[in-house]
Amino acid sequence: MGEPTLASNLGAAIERVRSILDLPIAVLTNSSLMFRENVRQQLTIADTVLAKLDVPNEELFAMVNRPALGLHFDQIKDGIRLFRDQYRGKLALQVMFIEANKDYASEIAALARHISPDEVQINTPLRPCAVRPLPPKNIAEVQREFSNFESFVTVYQARKYKALPLNLAETLRRRPNL
Repeated sequence: MGEPTLASNLGAAIERVRSILDLPIAVLTNSSLMFRENVRQQLTIADTVLAKLDVPNEELFAMVNRPALGLHFDQIKDGIRLFRDQYRGKLALQVMFIEANKDYASEIAALARHISPDEVQINTPLRPCAVRPLPPKNIAEVQREFSNFESFVTVYQARKYKALPLNLAETLRRRPNL
């Protein structure tokens, strides 16, 4: 749980998991530290990196993402682009659409084209949270802006997989409301 790029041993953790499990390794990140060379370097050993990019500008970044003091939109955007330039694995962009950013889909799609990910994932919050999800109709409208991407998926169209924890007792200890 938490942002994996905050771990100073991220690369070692990925290597350790790789030595134990014969499975592809994916890292989900909020992209906030991808501007750091050491973070980008450690992420390159993962098979797949899913990087979050929800907005096209600083104003929306402050409102939607509520970043830590000192983080700026251009750092995030440029960090993802630098990572794309050096990464040979699968890069997916995760874009969370809500009421506040749904009208910026074309600008976000333009940024995504500049980054050139292998896949774009169009999401809206379906788990309980303070922000309401966009209905399928709105996500379909957003999806049109991303139709020229070779690979994209929306939260309402994605195939649902049943995921089981590696250690159910430990998962329930940490997340008792599951």
